Amino acid sequence: MVNLAREGDEAAFSEVVRRYSPRVFRVASRFFRQRSDIEDAAQEIFLRAYTRLVEYEGRGSLEGWLTRIATTTCLNLLRDSKRRPEAMLADLPEGESNWLENQLADVSAERHRSTERSLLAADLADRVLATLSPDDRLALILVDGAETPIKQVAEMTGWSESKVKTQAFRARRRMREAVEKLLASRRR
Repeated sequence: MVNLAREGDEAAFSEVVRRYSPRVFRVASRFFRQRSDIEDAAQEIFLRAYTRLVEYEGRGSLEGWLTRIATTTCLNLLRDSKRRPEAMLADLPEGESNWLENQLADVSAERHRSTERSLLAADLADRVLATLSPDDRLALILVDGAETPIKQVAEMTGWSESKVKTQAFRARRRMREAVEKLLASRRR
């Protein structure tokens, strides 16, 4: 399937999208709160995966490779949105854009209800996470939220293992402080 997709077989890449979209949407939903942002991020993730599929060497799992792309893409989208809030997706030719949107439409409809429930449950955490830096969010989401091993987080982010541990520790402290501040403001 991966080899066919690498050679430009659209049906094979459609199968990749179908099979791995739950994972991609889960990663994106940890970075973004609004459904439209999650969908935009997923589209960007699959676009990057499609254009970089020739780089996949098959050493690790395709899911791990896509997770790394998803994590990096979401982090970059967060950073870019602060610099260019008006642009989230790269400009695509109309044919490619329509094809990719069609691939994600079915998956999006299936995931809508469960994602909405998850988003409502995570609203408070998201509000607090939004006050943190992108690096703090990344550390908390991967280490605590996804329970990703420190070594894997280091590989995904390019950080040393000690930086991952330190970043997560400090991010937890900042998160606690933000929650305490939010609770104090609601008591007034």
